[in-house]
Amino acid sequence: MDNLNLAKYIDHTNLNPYATSIDIINLCNEAKKFNFKAVCINPCYVPLAKNCLEDSNILVCTVIGFPLGANTTNTKIFEAKDAIENGANELDMVMNIGAAKENNWLLVKRDIAAVVNAVSGRAIVKVILETCLLTNDEKVKACNCVVEAGADFIKTSTGFSTAGAISSDIKLIRKTVGNKCAIKASGGIKHLEEAILMIEAGANRLGTSNGARIMRAGKIES
Repeated sequence: MDNLNLAKYIDHTNLNPYATSIDIINLCNEAKKFNFKAVCINPCYVPLAKNCLEDSNILVCTVIGFPLGANTTNTKIFEAKDAIENGANELDMVMNIGAAKENNWLLVKRDIAAVVNAVSGRAIVKVILETCLLTNDEKVKACNCVVEAGADFIKTSTGFSTAGAISSDIKLIRKTVGNKCAIKASGGIKHLEEAILMIEAGANRLGTSNGARIMRAGKIES
């Protein structure tokens, strides 16, 4: 894969609870250096990231209901609207995982649809399934909920649970949704080979805190 094209797959990420303003500024500067698709940061840093990236085409992504997905729907709606008002272009919301585990798929779908409807096309909505906590059958049902709720992306993982993205999950998601929804692989993607593997499996976007390392491994420096 052409490394310049690879950069457009990457959401350069820092969701650490101990991330400081300097860390976010450095993240944004790296994103500009490599011309990544987006930065993904915690909600409190959306205004800072927006300001840092105002002279670029790099998108600002933040997280909703993160990392557990157990917030009420109204809380997720408030977070989503607040993030957009602060300058976010993309929202990575965590699915109600507990509802999925008890087969309450109506609640799962309504939760997602409420956020999608609340943003009214003003931001891309990605839904985090936390695939490591789901059976394959649950992954398929969750994917169908995302599509039916009108979200734009299915995202594998928060990076804060027991495991991250694996290529077999990307293949399963792609088989399930076809071209009805894009896929973001995230969690544990640290090396160039892993990044390419996820893309070859069907991922449209990669969430990683190792974007700079991946690009340097591809010998692309700006």
